[in-house]
Amino acid sequence: MIRSTRNSILTFVHASREECERALAAEIAECVARSPFAVFGWATGSTPIGLYRELASLHAAGRLSFARASCFNLDEYLDLPAGHPHSFATWMREHLFAHVDFARAHTHLPDVHAPDPEQAASRYESAIAQAGGIELQVLGIGRNGHIGFNEPGSTRDTRTRVVELAESTRVDACRTFGSLDAVPRRAITMGVSTILAARRIRVLAFGRAKAAVVHALLHDAVSAECPATFLRGHPGVELHVDAEAAG
Repeated sequence: MIRSTRNSILTFVHASREECERALAAEIAECVARSPFAVFGWATGSTPIGLYRELASLHAAGRLSFARASCFNLDEYLDLPAGHPHSFATWMREHLFAHVDFARAHTHLPDVHAPDPEQAASRYESAIAQAGGIELQVLGIGRNGHIGFNEPGSTRDTRTRVVELAESTRVDACRTFGSLDAVPRRAITMGVSTILAARRIRVLAFGRAKAAVVHALLHDAVSAECPATFLRGHPGVELHVDAEAAG
């Protein structure tokens, strides 16, 4: 593992994706051991899937319990029926919640089935604050620089809200949904400011396809054109990449 600091972001280049996932899982387990009531922020998609597998393994081995912890997901698609197989609620249940011991009442995703999505977004923001804020937020980065579903154009001061998904984001989701027409056009997402309020942020990026956006995160001007650049200067952010994503 190589450790360096670029533009105020502590960066770890791991020999393999698996090494990174084990290291972050160990940090999360240590956090829970020290603070059993810790609040976590979770991401979905291919990037964190191995991390959640490691957390499930630690739990199965009796080395990790989330029994008193709680969590909030970054985002959720709007306009999908409840229980849809490609919703993030279903994804989290299949890849993490079914394999560890979070109390159901302590796992939170935006209420995308509420009559007023904007009010649901505001309630989600309030719920995070009432829980004491997020101790450790896991993040991936979209190829267009989005964090959560804060697409290019999202400003630093944004809070949890309804957003329109960028066409590039919807195209990337085609392999999951089967066609572009099946991919939702809207979502509720934590805002950039909501994410930056987390005390620790761990950003993961793997593979050659993420090399360009990792470079942008570390070297481009901080701007709404690449929302990930707003992470620079956060006192508790770390970037974890494999050799291919490091470019």
